[in-house]
Amino acid sequence: MATGSSHHRARLRTRAAPLLVVVVLAVLVLTALLRASRHDFVPPARVAVGGDANHTIPQRKILLDPDFTPRLPRQNALSLSLSQRNLLPPRNAARFPRLPQGHLKIVLYVHNRPHYLRLVVDSLSRVDGIEEALLIVSHDGYFPEMDKIVRGITFCQVKQIFAPYSPHLFPDAFPGVSSGDCQGKAKAAEKQCHGDPDQYGNHRSPRIVSLKHHWWWMMNTVWDGLEETRDFDEHILFIEEDHYIFPNAYRNAQLLVELKPRKCPQCYAINLAPSDVKAKGEGWESLIAEKMGNIGYAFNRTVWRKIHAKAKQFCNFDEYNWDITMWATVYPSFGSVYSLRGPRRSAAHFGKCGLHQGQGSSNVCVDNGEAAVELDAIDKVPNIKANWPVHIIKKQEGYQAGFKGWGGWGDRRDQELCLSFAYMYHFKDPLSA
Repeated sequence: MATGSSHHRARLRTRAAPLLVVVVLAVLVLTALLRASRHDFVPPARVAVGGDANHTIPQRKILLDPDFTPRLPRQNALSLSLSQRNLLPPRNAARFPRLPQGHLKIVLYVHNRPHYLRLVVDSLSRVDGIEEALLIVSHDGYFPEMDKIVRGITFCQVKQIFAPYSPHLFPDAFPGVSSGDCQGKAKAAEKQCHGDPDQYGNHRSPRIVSLKHHWWWMMNTVWDGLEETRDFDEHILFIEEDHYIFPNAYRNAQLLVELKPRKCPQCYAINLAPSDVKAKGEGWESLIAEKMGNIGYAFNRTVWRKIHAKAKQFCNFDEYNWDITMWATVYPSFGSVYSLRGPRRSAAHFGKCGLHQGQGSSNVCVDNGEAAVELDAIDKVPNIKANWPVHIIKKQEGYQAGFKGWGGWGDRRDQELCLSFAYMYHFKDPLSA
């Protein structure tokens, strides 16, 4: 009897051993998952470059620093109300119910230049194919006249988003002007003020830093935050409120996107105009691959993932302009960054006033907003040919690696807010400062 009992216990132990191993493994896996979800941390993706991205499945995995927790400013009533507006669906969907295969989404980012915005909206209304697009207008701050102009758009689906952490929404708190902030070249110890000066000894100016903050918030929101675009992997076209868009711009952009994988697989993006904002194009019977410009540029999610992976470099570089930051830090880290365009521009920069000029009563920038853009007949129809060769401009002028920046971005609060924008859609609950 004792022998039978011992044999029975041995059999139980034999059966229990595999079960115990399974339970232990399950606990280990669950623990790992809980740790990963805590930081939403996933390993970096192996992402294809440039045109090759059109032949791969875009990677959604991103690399997050588990030691950094995003902290967003505490929102006031206006900021909260604008956040709610950001959730509204696009207008004019009943009039334009279908966005066809191969359509482009267009993001127009604006500040407070209503004369310019009216011209851009008018130019967009004349673009062939615009009714196929979703137009997203991203506002830096809230200005009623700008809001009214956009709400009057009827020629396509349109969605408005407002940067809820724009310095323009916070008159007495960061990221606006906080009580006790250092001004100009003040010494913190002498003036008993707080803030970190830039490399030239100047303290932050909210109306200046808003330029870079808005662009970075917009990019993260469009690619990773909006219901309408967070699962969209194809090219998104970005334009600004002082870019006059030609009637052939949309069709030319579609052609360039289609040709890029075959004609220029090393190209990261397409452009509607030369990188030299004053140039009209060469007029050759050839496509052009050159430095990526900031007028009418489009890239896909694979390229965005590469940009997003450089968030720390972007956010820590002491330069208040987003485009100079990209040229001096982010793009050089990729190697040679080319963008494909046609030999004639399909968009033109027409502004005379800088983005942050004319906002103070003592510094009025006079410009009647008239766009002196002459259009030839060839600018009104698609003028890019699929059988053209590609001319590569290897010598890239302008800002490059090694440029130390114009400053304006030395305050650690701006750098941390910028980095928080890169993390805000990948953390469950970003903290409020």
